[in-house]
Amino acid sequence: MTTHANHPYHLVEKSPWPLTTSLGALLMTSGLTKWFHLFDPSLFILGLVSTMFSSYQWWRDVVRESTLQGLHTIKVMNGLRWGMILFIVSEVLFFFSFFWAFFHSSLAATFDLGGTWPPKYISAFNPFQVPLLNTAILLASGVSVTWAHHAILEKNYKEANQGLVLTIMLGIYFTAIQAMEYNEASFSIADSVYGSTFFVATGFHGLHVIIGTTFLTVCAVRTFKAHFSQNHHFGLEASIWYWHFVDVVWLFLFVSIYWWGSFI
Repeated sequence: MTTHANHPYHLVEKSPWPLTTSLGALLMTSGLTKWFHLFDPSLFILGLVSTMFSSYQWWRDVVRESTLQGLHTIKVMNGLRWGMILFIVSEVLFFFSFFWAFFHSSLAATFDLGGTWPPKYISAFNPFQVPLLNTAILLASGVSVTWAHHAILEKNYKEANQGLVLTIMLGIYFTAIQAMEYNEASFSIADSVYGSTFFVATGFHGLHVIIGTTFLTVCAVRTFKAHFSQNHHFGLEASIWYWHFVDVVWLFLFVSIYWWGSFI
């Protein structure tokens, strides 16, 4: 890579991480198939560890380019912003497909389901118990992560760390409660289209909470190491965008699947 460029763009150096990450993803998908059919998770675990290791190394390189080498110019950061926006749009469409499946099945319940929704043999969750608690947890986490963002803008890095740590704790708390909810569920993913849509939609949201918590944890460590400034903190900003997206998706899940879908 040329060290003295006459343009504001960042031309990345050669990196092995895209190749190793794609190979890890291949092992994960192949491992899932092997796990489902042969009940052997070893290949999936190998792919998962490989993907996590490659992601860590790749993320480390990006942090170095941004923080230590000063390669993320204003032009580069604008490109990263648009990339994150388009990524979140793709995630919106991803969840839209799950909501489509839910409403398609619930608004015209078939004879196989007893003509009702939820099906007669399904005991749905009370939306005003654990789901409402999880809603309060995520709404509170949205407040705390916004507090962290405003603290960065005000150069109050101590409060920014406090806000991030609080958000991370709430994210872990949400995940633990959802795991308990799944463990106590009276139905499974195999119980008709209700179980499928419920566990796929809420399960993928739970996965996004775990990813968002990891994202915020990395940002909290970087904030502690003084990687962010008032004008240069896009990594933190991207994680906050992602977390707000997770919050909004949960509100739609709570209103449609837990509340509306339990009483129609």
